[in-house]
Amino acid sequence: MSLEEIYTRFCNHPRISTDSRNIVPDSLFFALKGPNFNGNTYADEALEKGAAFAIVDEAEYVSGPKTLLVPDALSCLQKLARHHRRQCQATVIALTGSNGKTTTKELILSVLERSYRTQATQGNLNNHIGVALTLLGLQKQTEMMIVEMGANHQREIAFLCELAEPDFGYITNYGKAHLEGFGGIEGVIKGKSEMYDYLRATGKTIFFNADDPIQREKLQGYDKTIGFSTTDPAHTIIKDLGADPYVKLKVDGNLIETSLSGAYNFSNCAIAVLIGNYFNVPFPEIRMGIESYVPENNRSQLLEVGKLQVLLDAYNANPSSMAAALKHLSGLEQTKKIAILGDMFELGEDAAIEHQSIADLASSLDLESLILVGKAFSRTTTDAHQFESFEELADYLKSHPISGPATVLIKASRGMALERLQDHL
Repeated sequence: MSLEEIYTRFCNHPRISTDSRNIVPDSLFFALKGPNFNGNTYADEALEKGAAFAIVDEAEYVSGPKTLLVPDALSCLQKLARHHRRQCQATVIALTGSNGKTTTKELILSVLERSYRTQATQGNLNNHIGVALTLLGLQKQTEMMIVEMGANHQREIAFLCELAEPDFGYITNYGKAHLEGFGGIEGVIKGKSEMYDYLRATGKTIFFNADDPIQREKLQGYDKTIGFSTTDPAHTIIKDLGADPYVKLKVDGNLIETSLSGAYNFSNCAIAVLIGNYFNVPFPEIRMGIESYVPENNRSQLLEVGKLQVLLDAYNANPSSMAAALKHLSGLEQTKKIAILGDMFELGEDAAIEHQSIADLASSLDLESLILVGKAFSRTTTDAHQFESFEELADYLKSHPISGPATVLIKASRGMALERLQDHL
């Protein structure tokens, strides 16, 4: 069946399902495959549960007129997404980077939606399937679309750009994330820069952090750039007023006070200001958009737990974001500072070195106490309290409760689920 024929059906049934356990009524079900499943085997079940059509790529699973056969279901989903994006009039802003993608996306959304009909990636749907689903959710009346792109290997960002065909783009930073898939920090820089490569090749405009030497180097000689800086008058000046405990910034003498903790969130706020300015959002609306944003989902949250002030940043972690969070904690004034750090994943052969480096950094900072948890951190050489599992740490906290007042940083990769510690503090 042709793409145009599939698209006609999508226009009549503009919702997508990819999991037969959660069928959206009157949707198109795409029979995707994974290492341990074959979506084709669930096509009939999807139709029985209310899907309008099932798109399969194995002929033996065609059971009637509501089963549509294509060469490859995933490729069909992606091509359908790009085709739909081309039918819509929205300006697409693409976003990637090692740290801060989702927070930055939400800040930009909070600013732009005050002047435009705006959509953005839902949750963390930022891979080769998630970006396609994001684009297929694009409404015809939408004026601005913010598409978050994640990657853990080379050529992934390039592919996602070819899928979404962004008009603008921004890279939050280059950090030590997914080192295993990218092959080291140089691989990370090359992989994330595929977005700038695409935008340059297509003559599109690039937003950038002019204080980032890597971004400056990558964009040298390209004139379709719009940057922010804390010091360089060649770009929009946005002053960093610190983050104790919340990020504050100043633009043309105007103060913006946020609900975001961590100095590393300054650039996330600054790019939202820059993009709002570029698209002529009135400054009072830009300020309101940023000041009204409250972090959630274990990202840069500042919580009160009894007499403890908890910096909960346990959604994800890598050596770059871990170091930044520790330095922010150490720089806080007039507080007892405690760090509880969990393992960082997807570091490959660099895992032992990177965990030891973080343990050494934490030990060198002005901290009252350091607690490390996880198989990798438990093998580091340090004077810190070390636990191989969450359960061991939880048992320790029962007999050694943390006394306040104090500020406690909780940071780890998602798989550690350290947000559970809130019940043990």
